[in-house]
This record gives sequence, C-alpha cells and structure tokens, in this order.
Amino acid sequence: MKRTLLVGVLLAVCGAWLGCGSTDTKSTVRAGSAPPPVPVSVYTAEQKDMPVYLSGLGSVTAFNTVNIKSRVDGELVQVAFKEGETVKKGDLLAVIDPRPFQVQLSQAEAQLFKDQASLRDAQLNYERFKGLLQDSGAMSQQQVDTQKALVDQLEGAVRSDQSAVDNAKLQLTYCHITAPVNGRIGLRLVDPGNIVHAADTNAMLVITQLQPIAVIFTLPEDNLQAVAQRMHQGQLAVDAYSRDDQTKLASGTLLTIDNQIDQTTGTARLKAIFPNTDNALWPNQFVNARLLLDTKKNAIIIPAAAIQRGPQGTFVFVVKPDKTVDVRNVTIAITQNNRTAIASGISPGDIVVTDGQDKLQAGSKVEPRAASPSNKPAQASGQP
Repeated sequence: MKRTLLVGVLLAVCGAWLGCGSTDTKSTVRAGSAPPPVPVSVYTAEQKDMPVYLSGLGSVTAFNTVNIKSRVDGELVQVAFKEGETVKKGDLLAVIDPRPFQVQLSQAEAQLFKDQASLRDAQLNYERFKGLLQDSGAMSQQQVDTQKALVDQLEGAVRSDQSAVDNAKLQLTYCHITAPVNGRIGLRLVDPGNIVHAADTNAMLVITQLQPIAVIFTLPEDNLQAVAQRMHQGQLAVDAYSRDDQTKLASGTLLTIDNQIDQTTGTARLKAIFPNTDNALWPNQFVNARLLLDTKKNAIIIPAAAIQRGPQGTFVFVVKPDKTVDVRNVTIAITQNNRTAIASGISPGDIVVTDGQDKLQAGSKVEPRAASPSNKPAQASGQP
C-alpha cells in the first residue's frame, strides 16, 4: 500500500515537471518569432517643376470709381440707365433740364451779334479816317487815334461776348451727363423730378470699373528684394483665391510695389491687375493673393509629412524592396504648402513613409499603403 502511494506521488511530480517544461518551450518559441509588420502610408518621390509662391492677404479695389454729380443746377428730367447696367465711356446717363441754358445761349449770341456789328462799323470809320488823314489832312491824328481805340474796345467786347457764348454752350453740354469711364452702375441715388445742384455733396450714381480690377495685398518686407529683382526680369503672375484659400478666382499680373513699408506691421503693399472678364472679383472683397516668384525646375518632391527631425538633422524613412525601412538623411531645398523639394538624399522613385513613423526604426518591417489625400502633395495652381 505504501509502495503504491509512493509511485503515484512520483508520477504526479513528473507530470507537473513535464507540463512546465512544455509551457516554457512555447514561451521561448513565441518570444523568438519576428514582430508583425507596421502599417504605414507611403508616397513615391517625383521629379517635376515646383512653383514657388508668396502668399498674402489682399483686398479687391476698383480700377476706377467715379461719383457722378451734376455740374449745373436744374431739374433731373431723364435717367437713361438701369441700375446694375454696364456702360461704356461716353454713354448718356442723365439729362438736366436744358431750357434755361438754351435761353442763356441765345442771349449771349445776340449780344455777340450786336457787338460784332458795332465793331464792323468802327473798323470802317477807322479806315476812312486814316485815308482822309493821309490824302487831304481833313482828319486830325487825334481823331484817328480815338477811332482806333474805339475799334479795340469793341473788339474786346466781341471777345467777351464770344466767351459768354462758349460758356453757355458748355453749360448746355453739362446738362447731358455721360459716362466718363467704362464700368458698372450701382444703385440710383436720385430720382427724376428732383432738383440737383452742382454743390450737392451726394452723388446721383456711382460707376465702378470692374474690368480690369486691382487687388492690393501685403507681403513681409524680407520678400521685397526678391520680388523687385524678379520684376526686372519680366511680369510676375498673381492668382487670387477665396477667403478659405481653396477656390481660385482669377489670374493676373503684378503691377507695382508701394513706395514705403508699414513700420507697424513690417509689410509692404503690392498691387496686381486682373482682367476680371467673368466678374469673379468685386470691390472690397477679401482674397488670398499668391505671387508666383520662381519655379524650381526638375525638383524632387515629396510630401512635407514625410520629413522627420532628429539630433542629426532632417531625415526620412525609405521603404526598401524587401519592405523594410532605411533611415535617409535629406537636405531640404524649399517647402511650399504641404510639398517639400529635396536637394539631396532622395532620388526619383524612392518610396518614403508619410504616416506611422513613430513606430519605426532602421530595419523595421512595414506594410505599405498609399498615402491619404491629406498627406499627398497638393497640386498648386499654375503648375505646368
């Protein structure tokens, strides 16, 4: 009986020992196996032209804004435009009652006619007096000189009358108000039947020239030297984007740089001109202006999200054909929006990691997937 009990105890101890040995063996095998690959987003480096933009907040300004006022006093008898209408230079806009000025013109012309007749008579008498003085001495020199003075006086009166006639004609012309520039008419501010005066402070209407139109925007003073140098080489393109910087509204060219820097902000104002044939820009509209300063030819471009920074400088993780990653030091040429041009360290066709780098080290196994739209380089407007 004791022998049987001893054998049972020995068998139980051996079984427990064998079980422990099996568990340790499985744990050892599991610990020695390779870790699973890390899922990462990747992007293939491209070689293409990269435009370099300078961006600034701007405001649309009408190329010309004209407040139309009357230059004479009178009743507004005709309005020849529609609100919101586009007019051309010289188009009739309004008519002030011309009858009082026609009467003034008739009076001035009558006075001119009268003084011209008197002048002709005085000139004839002057010629007679000179003849009598020279031929027979029947006239004295004093009489001749007096007649000459009368001729001069009447000639002055005729010139004054002519000025009065010209002025009356000018006032009559002012009764017909025409568009001084091409543009779009706003809301009518005076209705027909009202009496308008040349001294009125309020305009009858406002014409705004929309084609072309200007955008005034600001850039840091540190960029002005580069912009000025590029202007000497030719025109610089400027694109206008919506306030959210997502929609391109119009394309134009840089006109000039302001002649001074704002010391409070350290910026300078620049003016760009846009054809605005589709009326996409309106006066006082806020826009984002992008000035095309340069174009990097055949640049190697990767997403900015791929760039990592460490004690040794900037680097990227490059995926090798065996789906392991290598650490590659790179030199950045320029970063534009979410795109980075690489000066050295990357070749066209290299696959770089754009997301998931925090789980990687040199030699890590990865499971690549295409980069999400947010990690892809945006195609900048105006790029070839």
